Amino acid sequence: MTGATSTRATKYTAAVIEHLSRVGHATNAEILEALQADYPDLSATTVHRITCRLTERGELRLAPSLSNTMRYDTNLEPHDHFMCNSCGMLKDAVLGATLRPAIEAAVGDGCAISGSLTVSGECKKCNQQNRRKENA
Repeated sequence: MTGATSTRATKYTAAVIEHLSRVGHATNAEILEALQADYPDLSATTVHRITCRLTERGELRLAPSLSNTMRYDTNLEPHDHFMCNSCGMLKDAVLGATLRPAIEAAVGDGCAISGSLTVSGECKKCNQQNRRKENA
């Protein structure tokens, strides 16, 4: 791949970057669905190529996902996540200063956590829906 090809900026690339900047985390399917109204000729293959290229260039990184589907993250700083087990909602979280030492102590043997942590549970919306179902 030549330098010109790997760094080209198309209207589709700009749209993907803008959408991801707004939402923070998304899969290729979510990006395609969000952009197809404005770009009816946009294909899944094009979105995939764009996100792969942006990831290779370090402009995106992979984020945790409930399935084997790749999800992208625009936050390039080291950070952790909370992920809803029901709907898959993902949000950035800062867990390191308080949780890492406690987890490392619980693991013991001088083990140290490297990389990001993903805490899973129920988001507020799903938690409220589940409570309504239980009370019905």
